[in-house]
Amino acid sequence: MSEAEDVRRISLSLPDTSEKIAWSMPTFRVAGKMFATLPEEETSIAVRCPKEERDELVLAEPEKFWIADHEAGFAWVRVRLAALEDEGELRDILTDSWRQAAPPRLLDAYPELGAPGAD
Repeated sequence: MSEAEDVRRISLSLPDTSEKIAWSMPTFRVAGKMFATLPEEETSIAVRCPKEERDELVLAEPEKFWIADHEAGFAWVRVRLAALEDEGELRDILTDSWRQAAPPRLLDAYPELGAPGAD
């Protein structure tokens, strides 16, 4: 089971990432652009996810993924930390969200992190 400290450690290990409190919760940003938040008493995360993929994830694994009402119009999905298989899955989710928010200069500088949608 993943926990908030795992989210923090993995997020902050990604290039040019910082943590900032916004809306009374921890948020993680790459080059100033948000890619993850820790809402709901830090038992879940919200991450960037293209709407088409998000809808497929929610249908395939509703125990793990869901869409918060106020985020329905945006390309974000919620992930229940307790439902994740292992730390590797958490790392993959956070890295994918980081890639979607990272500027091209960082994607070019860290090709090992891949391009958005390269998984």
